[in-house]
Amino acid sequence: MRGRRQVVCRSMIPELHRKKAQRIETSMQKLSDADYEAIIEASMLAGSHWLNFACHRMELTGPGADFMHAEYLSGAQRVEMSLRAPELLHAMDEIEAYRAGFVRGDLPGGEQVAVRCRKLLENVRRVALAAASLRAQS
Repeated sequence: MRGRRQVVCRSMIPELHRKKAQRIETSMQKLSDADYEAIIEASMLAGSHWLNFACHRMELTGPGADFMHAEYLSGAQRVEMSLRAPELLHAMDEIEAYRAGFVRGDLPGGEQVAVRCRKLLENVRRVALAAASLRAQS
C-alpha cells in the first residue's frame, strides 16, 4: 500500500455509536428532501451506528465487532435481532433496499423515499435507545 496511510480506529462503545448517529442526524436536518441521495445515505450511516449501539447494548456483539450493514449480521445474530428488535432490522433492510435504485440508480420518487427514510431512521433510533441486555431485563 505504497502512498496510502493506514487508518487505525479505536473500538466503538455504545456511547460513541450514539454520538456519531446523533451527529449525522443533526447534519441531515440541514438537507431538504430534494437531497434524497444524501438523506438515504445518511439514514444508512446513522442507522448503522444505531444498529451497532443496539447490538452492543443487547450484548450481541462486543466493542470490537461492528457492522456496516444489517445484512452482515451472522445467521444467529440476525435471528436474535429479528426476535428482540424486529422493527429495527426491518427498517435497516428497507433503507438499504432504497440505495440501489435511488442513490446509484435513477428511479423517480426520490423525495418521497427521503421522507420515508427519515421516518425509518426515527424508528431505528427509538428501538436502539430502548435496547438492553437480557440480563438487565431479568
